[in-house]
Amino acid sequence: MKHLDQFYINGGWVKPSGDAKPHEVINPATEASEGTVYLAGKADVDAAIQAARDAFESFAATPLEERLAMLEKIMGIYQSRLDDMAEAISREMGAPRHGLAAKVQAPMGLGHAKATLGAAREFPFEQKLGRATVRREPAGVCALITPWNWPMNQVMCKVAPAIAAGCTMVLKPSEFAPLSAHVLAEIIDEAGLPKGVFNMIYGDGAEVGPMLSSDPRVDVVSLTGSTRAGASVSKEAADTFKKVSLELGGKSANIILPDADFEKAVKHGVASMMNNTGQSCNAPSRMLVPADKLAEAEAIAAKVCESLKVGDPADKDTVIGPIANERQFKRVQSMIEKGQEEGAKLVCGGTGKPEGLETGFYARPTVFSEVNNQMLIAREEIFGPVLVMLPYKDVDDAVAIANDSDYGLSGYVYGASEEDAAKVAARLRTGMVHLNGAQLDPPAPFGGYKHSGVGREWGVYGLEEFLEVKSVFYSA
Repeated sequence: MKHLDQFYINGGWVKPSGDAKPHEVINPATEASEGTVYLAGKADVDAAIQAARDAFESFAATPLEERLAMLEKIMGIYQSRLDDMAEAISREMGAPRHGLAAKVQAPMGLGHAKATLGAAREFPFEQKLGRATVRREPAGVCALITPWNWPMNQVMCKVAPAIAAGCTMVLKPSEFAPLSAHVLAEIIDEAGLPKGVFNMIYGDGAEVGPMLSSDPRVDVVSLTGSTRAGASVSKEAADTFKKVSLELGGKSANIILPDADFEKAVKHGVASMMNNTGQSCNAPSRMLVPADKLAEAEAIAAKVCESLKVGDPADKDTVIGPIANERQFKRVQSMIEKGQEEGAKLVCGGTGKPEGLETGFYARPTVFSEVNNQMLIAREEIFGPVLVMLPYKDVDDAVAIANDSDYGLSGYVYGASEEDAAKVAARLRTGMVHLNGAQLDPPAPFGGYKHSGVGREWGVYGLEEFLEVKSVFYSA
């Protein structure tokens, strides 16, 4: 890839400074190198922030329609490069090329741009309130820190509203998923966004995150990542009173009500959990099942896992690709071992790689049953193809188990009546709830309670994260 060893700063590709360090990009399906990126040092971070700072005043004054026209131009070029984006995502993090990468991962980035465009056109940037005019203005220079599991989904749900709001930015994508971010930088460069509005550096999150979060020239930090990363960003940003938006982890409960179409509900829950190789913060990772139906749920789950093809992301019939990197593969393996040590019943899967897939970071779709909420596998986010089943006595017990978690990102309820499922949803302490297999919708807010984060992304709610509110009081 052209310019893979360069950063995008102040409207052009630039060589890293002397203190930047090389980082090999590994294809998780082959364990072979895809190339080398450089991890930014202090001088690179400083240059990117300063470019964004210098560009802010001019870009913030740009009329809304001009900013939205820029976003539309980016969308058009993005559309023309969907195949390139899908290929990059598949190579960097292992999503099945012809399925998940092409049909969901790459298009989600474009979907967020469209949702932002619609939200911005209807948004009340200025409104009367009594004798005052309330204005919503660009929040400033934004540090955008994104993960490897849904690369363009997470990048574009920050970049698009930042542009629409009139902010300038420094994007720090995951060093494990730099290829798709590189394609986006090429798209933005071709679209001709003003110099300094969009800047991109690669970097180690633990090293670069604190530099971005603590710098007084940065006004907003928007991070998607682990709770540990969220706590670090919050602490580093505190001294300069930055606006901080955090989309963190989850351990979402999937409550299957006693009257649900049981086979349909269990099949959907297992398949949803294994989607993206289980590497989704909102995955339904805790399946809550009536105690008297636990054995039936186990049998259904085992059959579903047997039917899911784990394999090369390039194969058209692959459903589950590899885990995105070696570090995460090792964590998933250790958590499966922990589940067995804790005494959970292994229904299917287990440690090790599937037969015939010795090369690549492939994991076996795994289901544990007879799990309780005191077990580590029920409390910690595993972030791999591992589902845990917990029995419950009645609906009150199910709600209590679901809410007994440090996390509160998402929830799932499956029942014969969607109205009854909605009553259970109202009792869950989560930022989102899916009823009877309902899918996400980009205009609706994404985010959670408790350790799952602060603030919301997507649509109108995502746009608001990049705006400040000003009251202008008139004498008459």
